[in-house]
Amino acid sequence: MKKARRESERLLERFLAEIGEDPRREGLRKTPQRVAEMYDVLTSGYRQDPRKILNDAVFNEKYSEMVIVRDIDFFSLCEHHLIPFFGRCHIAYIPNGRIVGLSKLPRLVEVFARRLQVQERMTQQIAETLDELLHPQGVAVVMEARHLCMIMRGVQKLNSVATTSAMLGVFRDDARTRTEFLKLINRPEA
Repeated sequence: MKKARRESERLLERFLAEIGEDPRREGLRKTPQRVAEMYDVLTSGYRQDPRKILNDAVFNEKYSEMVIVRDIDFFSLCEHHLIPFFGRCHIAYIPNGRIVGLSKLPRLVEVFARRLQVQERMTQQIAETLDELLHPQGVAVVMEARHLCMIMRGVQKLNSVATTSAMLGVFRDDARTRTEFLKLINRPEA
């Protein structure tokens, strides 16, 4: 890891020089190190297995009504520009004999958010992982995010929000279940 980190720092120093900066000036001397450390954190999801995060907190339970955790804040990096996007994720599932510890749902979001991403894929990955491990009656994931690649460059629209969804099982097949979920996540905070 140390060798890879040194190489990253060297490349970042070269990048600073390429854009016309002096990487030796006082304000930039430690920038390559700081940026390399930052990217280690922002890409830590590659070093985590989402299945392992959930597995120690899956319990047999006869509960069969909708479980929702909403307003899960996240930050991720757009794989096209390496610029952040950030927002909130809402997750629901209807158990089929198995539940997961509620705190594991935000952790699952974090694992996938800490990778180079597109919002569409991340939404699907969260839903499919829950579906695979819990075998619930259905899973729903809705993500709302602001993309700095749209705000800082390109169209430069400050108030644009991208919304993506993944609906599996009864959330896909039953309009009433899907509507109930969407109403519940759009309620004012308690």
